Amino acid sequence: MKKRILALLLAAIMVAALLASCSDSNDAQQNGSDNTDSDTAQSGAATGDENSDETSDDTSDETSGETLLDKIKEKGEITIAMEGTWSPWTYYDENDVLMGYDVEVGQAIADYLGVEANFVTGEWNGLLGGLESGLYDIMINGMDVTEERKETYNFSEPYAYSYTVLITTGDNDTIKSFEDLDGLTTANSIGSTYMDMGEEYGAEVLGVDTLDETLALVLSGRADATINAELSFQDYMKVHPDANLKIVCRADNPNAVAIPVRKSADCDSLLTEINAALDEMRESGKLSELSIKYFGTDITE
Repeated sequence: MKKRILALLLAAIMVAALLASCSDSNDAQQNGSDNTDSDTAQSGAATGDENSDETSDDTSDETSGETLLDKIKEKGEITIAMEGTWSPWTYYDENDVLMGYDVEVGQAIADYLGVEANFVTGEWNGLLGGLESGLYDIMINGMDVTEERKETYNFSEPYAYSYTVLITTGDNDTIKSFEDLDGLTTANSIGSTYMDMGEEYGAEVLGVDTLDETLALVLSGRADATINAELSFQDYMKVHPDANLKIVCRADNPNAVAIPVRKSADCDSLLTEINAALDEMRESGKLSELSIKYFGTDITE
């Protein structure tokens, strides 16, 4: 009997111990789950805050980015590139003062924007490189609009029109058309549309920097001819009336002359303002007046 009672007591003690063990295990599991959820929630919140901050910063950089027009107005000046060696578009007079149709057009645009005009002169190729790199804000240099150039720049509305002509010596009777240039030698500014045109007609083109150098090569016989702007040649002949040069043919259609800016969204507002300035000059008659002043005729239409 005593043994039976003792066995029952031992069984009861074992059951109690087993129940206590299960309870402790469940409590531990419950507590562990709570900690893990809490840590995960805190980690997630921190990661979310960091991502939110980064997104906000990126958006702020994009939306608050200044346009080129903003920078020009903050600085108080617009940097305008031109050659300074291509009369009457842009040149230095006998007192070393920068003059020309493009200079006055550039000054008028600066006045319209309410800033100072900072004119910088240099060689054609360098000006194009400086424009593309952002060294210059715009370039005003009697620049013809071509399909190829449209791939690199956005252009203003035309502010002038210019005919392309073929020039040779006065006693040359063999060159009468652009097609006659095949196998001959021409001289032109490096990177100009005239240089490209000479190569398209099969000529070997000697690259130079200025109109005077171009015509000097033709006069010396080192170049058979040059392709150039009719208006610039006429201006040259006013200064050198005895030069043994003549125009042998002219392109059928004039080239539109406009102002290039970089093909970038931050330049769009500047281009809009340049067009507005040109429209105002056209409506007031100032653009025509400047044309007649420098070219002796209205080249704006």
